[in-house]
Amino acid sequence: MLVFWKENLVLLAVPKTGSTALEGALAPRASMVLRDPPHLKHAPCYRYKRFLKPFFKQAGGQDPELMAVVRNPIDWLGSWYRYRTRPDLIGHENSTAHITFDDFVLEYCKGDPAPFANVGSQNKFLRINGGEIGADHLFQYEQWDKVIAYLEERLAITLKLKQKNVSPVMPLSLSPDIAAKLRDKRTEEFAVWELARRSD
Repeated sequence: MLVFWKENLVLLAVPKTGSTALEGALAPRASMVLRDPPHLKHAPCYRYKRFLKPFFKQAGGQDPELMAVVRNPIDWLGSWYRYRTRPDLIGHENSTAHITFDDFVLEYCKGDPAPFANVGSQNKFLRINGGEIGADHLFQYEQWDKVIAYLEERLAITLKLKQKNVSPVMPLSLSPDIAAKLRDKRTEEFAVWELARRSD
């Protein structure tokens, strides 16, 4: 999470949406960088509203605007899957090294997935007050040019990104029937991603 005090902007770090690359480029410009622990760095909207927003307001700030990036759910899951195939996780309950991408997505579709597929929800990350989107500025990961353009204008900078925390490269494909099941079981994940396309 990055806080830009003068610009009254907070950049939320949705996992697997390029947040580490943005942090690397923008940390010197930010008033505050929340890197650790992970549950603070990746604090979702509801946790921000409950704990951090009151703190910032008491410190004399306004009500900061929130910005977030959301990724196509299939690509987002693909990034998680690839990330968990790395060698240092082999033997750990989170490892996907010996699991197919189809099986990973099928497990994710369950109400209580096994640890290797328990990767959270972009939709839940962004929702507050029983369904309202908590971010004021929501962008699709696939429209990265819009993300950069917005930040450059808002922060009056030229932004150059370097890839960080990148998942291992590997070809991935999802069976059509599994993709259809994902859309059926996790409709809200696709809805919030589509909503981002119509924002900003």
